Amino acid sequence: MNIKILMTTARSAVLEIEDGGLYETKKQYDVYLNGELVTSTNRVITNLFSLTPDTSYDVSIMEGETKVGEANFKTAYEFVTLNVKDFGAKGDGVQNDTSFIQAAIMACPKDSRVLIPEGTYLVTSLFLKSDTNIEIGKGTRIVAHKDRSLYPKLQGLIESYDETKEYNLGTWEGNPLVMFAGIITGINAENVTIYGEGVLDGDATFEDWWKDPKIMNGAFRPRLLYLNKCKNITVQGFTFKNSPSWTIHPYFSNQLGFYGLTVENPADSPNTDGLDPESCEDVQIIGVRFTLGDDCIAIKSGKIYMGKKYKVPSRNIMIRQCLMENGHGAVTIGSEMAAGVKEVMVRDCVFRHTDRGLRIKTRRGRGEDAVLDEIIFENINMDHVMTPFVANSFYFCDPDGRSEYVQSKEYYPVDDRTPAIKHLAFRNIKATNCHVAAAYFYGLPEQKISCIEMKNVYVDFAENPKCDVPAMMTGIKPCSKMGVFAKNVENMIMENVKIVGQTEWDQGEE
Repeated sequence: MNIKILMTTARSAVLEIEDGGLYETKKQYDVYLNGELVTSTNRVITNLFSLTPDTSYDVSIMEGETKVGEANFKTAYEFVTLNVKDFGAKGDGVQNDTSFIQAAIMACPKDSRVLIPEGTYLVTSLFLKSDTNIEIGKGTRIVAHKDRSLYPKLQGLIESYDETKEYNLGTWEGNPLVMFAGIITGINAENVTIYGEGVLDGDATFEDWWKDPKIMNGAFRPRLLYLNKCKNITVQGFTFKNSPSWTIHPYFSNQLGFYGLTVENPADSPNTDGLDPESCEDVQIIGVRFTLGDDCIAIKSGKIYMGKKYKVPSRNIMIRQCLMENGHGAVTIGSEMAAGVKEVMVRDCVFRHTDRGLRIKTRRGRGEDAVLDEIIFENINMDHVMTPFVANSFYFCDPDGRSEYVQSKEYYPVDDRTPAIKHLAFRNIKATNCHVAAAYFYGLPEQKISCIEMKNVYVDFAENPKCDVPAMMTGIKPCSKMGVFAKNVENMIMENVKIVGQTEWDQGEE
């Protein structure tokens, strides 16, 4: 068995136990460090905490009395620890601890740690500083304040002094708009690690942040973690829950790692996506569990203004060993993707009770830079996913989403408003207990989907399937147990595809 060390800090590490399991290992294992039992695990991606800085560790993975794997690593050097309680934070859930925690972050020197120990810390917005490590300790709960008047506002666009450029701070659903700063916010921060065993709790309810969710009340709703123009940020271990809006939102940021996290939002919470990289590059999302009511992961690159002006696609994104539950889409691309999305690999994951597995949302008007290419799914198990594969070129978002231009199935001339879908690949996938359709692919008549590859794909249907629409577009009727629908697809490659119990097999127009 191969054991990998994916990341280390001075106080933590992430192991990968490669026994062939998806998200969960095939067996329960004991983890020993330097001969001492530290934890038992059934996760492929396993977090280790409470380590000693600048120390070498030998890792032994035991199945009963048998060693089945080993590895070694050395933790990083640490200069000092700054405990936020020494700066005045109480952690009693009553005092507003924002300024005290912020003081510790600002005072933290390089190669050091800000420790938020056990307690309940009421905060508004905390801002990251470069070259800082922050530990959210075991038993720690950081809770978002409900008084929105206390939150800083990040303006959408600020014009430069010479009126030739602009500075973009805030964003809402792909447009540069004023927003409340995130509960944790990074702006132009580099080399930051946030890790631990605690909880970051937005404490949102339908009485406050989720009330009238589409109406701007002072500013648009904050994220739990918002990273704007950041680089080399690592987030490990802790739990995000009850987010006011999108939970984790990296924005124009690069070299990001998300390891062994849990993201939990209620099934009926509005627009509380799990993790939405927007115009980001080099992103690793590994060993994360999502359970929520919207898209688990939604990859974006802005609506038409941001996409056309900045032309920064999201690209080189790896998603693996994750569990997606109860969301609208397990992995969604769009619909705000006017700068394109390229080179996305999703592998070794489990999707359960999501509406869709892959969910592509695009439409006329996104623009000529809105190109989707090299989107690959491999080695995925799905259960009770209503429609495993959806590529929808007629998604009815935005005020004009149901207009004739967006929704017409007739041929339109290709111009600078026309998006494109190129290569999609699905390999070694098993989807059981589906409901609506095995796959639903609908390209534009004037800009067909270039290539869809399906190899070693097995789909069967639930005994009592739900009836619903396979994609959000006009003119489509609810159905159940449909096979593969492919309309306006130039090249459909199907090898060893088995669909059990479908009532319709419609490959439409090739």
